[in-house]
Amino acid sequence: MQVVSARDITERNQSQKALQIKENHRRKQSQTLVQLARSKTFQQGDLNAALKEITEAAARTLLVKRVGVWLYNQEHSKIECIDLYDVSTKEHSFGNSLSEKNYPAYFQALEEERTIAADDAINDKRTQELSESYFSVWGIASLLNAPIWLEGRLIGVVCHEHIGEKRQWTLEEETFAGSIADFVTLAIEAKERNFVQEALRQSEVQFRAIFERCSIGIGLIDIKGQIVDTNMALCEILGYSREELYGKHFTDYICTQRGDLKLYKQLISGIHTDLKKTSRVGFQPSKHHEQFVERHRIEMERRCLHQNGSLVWTHISVSVIPASNGEPEFFLAMIEDITERKETELKLRASQEAAEAASRAKSEFLATMSHELRTPLNAIMGLSQLLQQEIVGSLNEKQNEYVSCIYSSGEHLLALINDILDLSKVEANKEELLLSPLPVSDLCNYAIWTVRDRALEKGLQLTCKIDVEEDICIGDERRIKQMLLNLLTNAIKFTPAGQVSLVVKNVSQGITFTVSDTGIGIDSNQFKFIFEPFKQLDSRLNRQYEGTGLGLALTRKLAHLHGGDVSVKSILGKGSQFTLFLPNPVEMQTRQDKGEQEDTRAKSFPANPQNQIILLVEEEENSARVLQDYLQTIGYQVKWIDSVNNFLQEVRNLQPNLILLDVQLVGNANGWELNVLKQEPYFSDLQVVMMGFNEPPEEKLSILQAGANDYLIKPIRVVQLESILARYLNSSDFQIKKHQFRPERSQ
Repeated sequence: MQVVSARDITERNQSQKALQIKENHRRKQSQTLVQLARSKTFQQGDLNAALKEITEAAARTLLVKRVGVWLYNQEHSKIECIDLYDVSTKEHSFGNSLSEKNYPAYFQALEEERTIAADDAINDKRTQELSESYFSVWGIASLLNAPIWLEGRLIGVVCHEHIGEKRQWTLEEETFAGSIADFVTLAIEAKERNFVQEALRQSEVQFRAIFERCSIGIGLIDIKGQIVDTNMALCEILGYSREELYGKHFTDYICTQRGDLKLYKQLISGIHTDLKKTSRVGFQPSKHHEQFVERHRIEMERRCLHQNGSLVWTHISVSVIPASNGEPEFFLAMIEDITERKETELKLRASQEAAEAASRAKSEFLATMSHELRTPLNAIMGLSQLLQQEIVGSLNEKQNEYVSCIYSSGEHLLALINDILDLSKVEANKEELLLSPLPVSDLCNYAIWTVRDRALEKGLQLTCKIDVEEDICIGDERRIKQMLLNLLTNAIKFTPAGQVSLVVKNVSQGITFTVSDTGIGIDSNQFKFIFEPFKQLDSRLNRQYEGTGLGLALTRKLAHLHGGDVSVKSILGKGSQFTLFLPNPVEMQTRQDKGEQEDTRAKSFPANPQNQIILLVEEEENSARVLQDYLQTIGYQVKWIDSVNNFLQEVRNLQPNLILLDVQLVGNANGWELNVLKQEPYFSDLQVVMMGFNEPPEEKLSILQAGANDYLIKPIRVVQLESILARYLNSSDFQIKKHQFRPERSQ
């Protein structure tokens, strides 16, 4: 049984992304307005410099190619461009003019409308008169005009010209454009100021324009923390009027946290530090304005107390406004309502926790089902192997056929369980590779040897060609074998006649294993599905090709874990070619190591198992019975215990040549005890092999390192057991009939 839980979060992600983009645009606009408001250019009365700064800031913030400032002449019969900034050339120009006589509809729209937001400027009735003579010349698709007012009179317009595709202007962009127009107004007024009192008044207008038009709450706070002024946005966030907030302590409305006071003090002390550094040359923050603002600003997310008692999540940015002498004079607080975003985050967090809980439940379910399924499967496959060996009596042909069917069905079920668990482990990022230098020829020979019987049964020609300079690659041995077997098994399964080949080549930065066949092939339209779990491309009613559709999905994921990949080429009806790429092959450490391995494999072993004693420590009765019966049949003396309560005493009394120990029972027989045991002279060469249904968990790896020699994964096949006996008991003379049983090494 398999439980899969999935939830489509695409719409939620898109909504969050759109909200984030919108918040970023608002913050960027507010920051631009604040920077313009603090700019000394306006106070200097240099109109040209001010207009350049305004148009550049507007173009940069709204991401438009051209921003121009146009003013009416005295007769109000035409408008003349006094500054036009082109982002492409980064140049300012002036001198163009438009006459009311030639463009009456456009001039009427300027007079009657607050702003002209023409998404399709060429077809908009208000602006289409400019299509041939102006828009087509510069490639203008959309236009956003904001009127410039001075003392209640319309004196001009700020034109934001978007080039390329049509653009839909948002309400926030229209408001921002209006603020830019206000700054143009302020620049014009600043030019006319002749006295200090007029300069101070215009500064207040600047500040008030930002306050009233900004969609983010703004508060001006004196150095004692008392509120001096607020805009309407902040009043709406807190639920109080401007008069009610005046003179109150700013922190009374903020849910402060431990350390906030320290942050404010650091903000002020930073100003004093800069004052000392610049005292020798005079305080001139305008020269390093951006660095100055960055150093003297703190940002935090805090909840604000609304008048109705509710809490409002806000993003607060506090910066210091210095006086003319550089001393801190005010705090400028920018407060943005992020309640909606926070609610979205809480929902996302809840969804994430639910998804993680579902994932944990799935993993726990798979782990439980793995053990519950493998325990009886271990007995089924073990007992069927004993029947195949005819240990308890001869079988007739039909009985042999039935037993082989039982065993092959168990093999199929085991492969399915392993694939599901492996895929689950990889998807949960819990798979860890044991990388080591591996002989390429050994990997290929193992894979070819494993599938050769299947190929012979179908009459297929199975070939292998290794064309590499160095017979070595880096990887996890078990996983590379698993990937090669998956590709070869698939090729044989979908090839009714012809051949299947495995070709290994060196390529730049790695090595490739290419499995080719002359099978049924794959439609190119299906390539995008073949590496998806549980996907099978065969949909015929007779379902000719069995399988779960996990093999290729698992193979690609394992390849990705190695830093490689699996690619496919195929022609429908002619065959397929799957290529496994693994990066960075390296040469073998020394040829001596290889020679030692070959010497070890070439050893001759004495054939006298009757004098060998094996201690079997296994809790599950059926599994123990299979191992005990088989080992006793081939001549070994076997002692079975189902717990480790008297483990050390049993070992000392029995003095076994080999211990087969279930890893689930190592709670008491820990690595320290095995180490102590092996320190005794008689047991210094004691061989210990652990057994388990899965790979050893991390907490038990130390046991293997401390006292165990090897590890077997259940169900244990006869060929695996024989390999262990030959390796650790030097016994190879097994007089056992093989019949139809063709064991495979577990993956």
